[in-house]
Amino acid sequence: MLRQMSLSTIKDNLEQVNSNIVSACIRSGRKTDSVTLIAVSKTKPVEMLLEAYAAGARDFGENKVQEIVDKIDKLPPDARFHMIGHLQTNKVKYIIDRIYMIHSLDSVKLAMEIDKRAKAAGRVVPCLIEINIGNEESKYGINPKEAAEFAAEVSQLTGIKIMGLMCVAPAVDDPEDAREYFVRMRELSVDITRKNIDNIELSILSMGMSGDYMVAVEEGANFVRVGSSIFGLRDYSKL
Repeated sequence: MLRQMSLSTIKDNLEQVNSNIVSACIRSGRKTDSVTLIAVSKTKPVEMLLEAYAAGARDFGENKVQEIVDKIDKLPPDARFHMIGHLQTNKVKYIIDRIYMIHSLDSVKLAMEIDKRAKAAGRVVPCLIEINIGNEESKYGINPKEAAEFAAEVSQLTGIKIMGLMCVAPAVDDPEDAREYFVRMRELSVDITRKNIDNIELSILSMGMSGDYMVAVEEGANFVRVGSSIFGLRDYSKL
């Protein structure tokens, strides 16, 4: 009975989030199928991921390498796992042949390690450059002013493919207060694209979480990372 209630809740939550995304697309004049919803499943048990999968979710976001390793083989093979948290260079080897996309590329050192491991695995790994859009000392990411130079430097690495930008906007009480950061991200993506850097394809803007994803979609996000609005509040004692 509890499992059925959980499944119903996750299914209903997914439907509501997807409906909100469609509404945000319509408000901003975008195609309603232009946004990928990543269900952020960090700290959640595999059973909840399977319930989300049964309800239609295919993209899952995790913050920790160990959780990806523990969960990935327990979901159907068409489930896609995204690394959305800070990635240490010494952990790259554990996920390099399993991960769908890395959203948190934030240093040349990390880029070089991903490149080395990807070549050894015979693949090219899609990556997003993490931007510290609020210039917050507590967060990882590239300074927006240095983003174009960073993109040009890592573009030389053939084991990775830069597909776009990612940010975690500063925490705000009103989602509207996050809008300026999403606008800056969109403008930054346009500015870098205009530089025509080889091996760079900024087709993805990964931004927006449970509290602000609708505003993010209105400002151009095509990947949103939503956790608590789907799975409920996290148990941070497991982090």
